[in-house]
Amino acid sequence: MTPELLDRALIEEAAKKSGLVWVRAAGAPAARALWHVWHEGAVCLVGDGPGEQPLTGLADGGTAEVTVRSKDKGGRLVTFPATVSEPAAGSPEWEATVAELKGKRLNAPDGEEMPGRWARECRVLRLVPAGPTAPAPEGSLAAPPVPSPATTRRPIPAGLPKLLAKRREKRRRKEDLKK
Repeated sequence: MTPELLDRALIEEAAKKSGLVWVRAAGAPAARALWHVWHEGAVCLVGDGPGEQPLTGLADGGTAEVTVRSKDKGGRLVTFPATVSEPAAGSPEWEATVAELKGKRLNAPDGEEMPGRWARECRVLRLVPAGPTAPAPEGSLAAPPVPSPATTRRPIPAGLPKLLAKRREKRRRKEDLKK
């Protein structure tokens, strides 16, 4: 098997099993978590409408970087470049993509009317893999926490040890009475 076929198989298998991908549009400062479905060789998304996820920066003909996470552990599995395409509403490609998305959309307010609303008010996008997978990053990609005066560690109140000792003593007495 060639490296291209192995990359393609890894991308497809990871995207099929995960319901969430991280997408960074070309020129965007950070990636955004988006729910998706894998359909006919592409990550398919719906958004930019009322009650739907934002697809900021993703434009027809543009590029994006897609990172697929593990469904069970949440860690990064694979990152790949993708080309963005927006099928025309009502086209056979759009209909097939929407049929897949509709089956995976959770908590939709309008049920069977959803495809019509998507055609009127939303964008349906396909992110097609376009190149080899990115190598695994060196070190952690976690962002440092934002500075804050909030804290979770404080000294315990002076009276707490006595209070806890009294509770233990009461429990011990109850257990002794039961015997």
